[in-house]
Amino acid sequence: MSDFKRLSDSLSVSAQLSPDDLKAAATAGFKSIINNRPDQESADQPSSDSMANLALSLGMSYIHQPIVSGQISEENINDFAALIADSETPILAFCRTGTRCTHLWALSNAKGNDLSDIAASAAAAGYDISGLMPRLQQRKEG
Repeated sequence: MSDFKRLSDSLSVSAQLSPDDLKAAATAGFKSIINNRPDQESADQPSSDSMANLALSLGMSYIHQPIVSGQISEENINDFAALIADSETPILAFCRTGTRCTHLWALSNAKGNDLSDIAASAAAAGYDISGLMPRLQQRKEG
């Protein structure tokens, strides 16, 4: 069973969800699911199509935004921010470990927010984003 880790009032993240985890997310009140994992990244993960069908049957929206680990582009960040802004909350985003989703969230929130607050929220959820600080600073200033 995946552990849903809260980053903000509207967004939590998780490692790879199973169908049972998706049911638990619906029971926990999540309204939207964002999958940041490419299909077939590992042999044991359910397909995004099967997870989308299950999410929809449980009354949640499901968005597949596949991003290769370690290759988050500026376009990916902007798209993620738009997905967060346009999706019904609360939102649960998942990838292999939750790190990719956390990095997307942090990078999409760098402008106009205190980076130490972002890092503290990530740390409270169990994610160390200290290695991301130079890029966060660049986005904040840009």
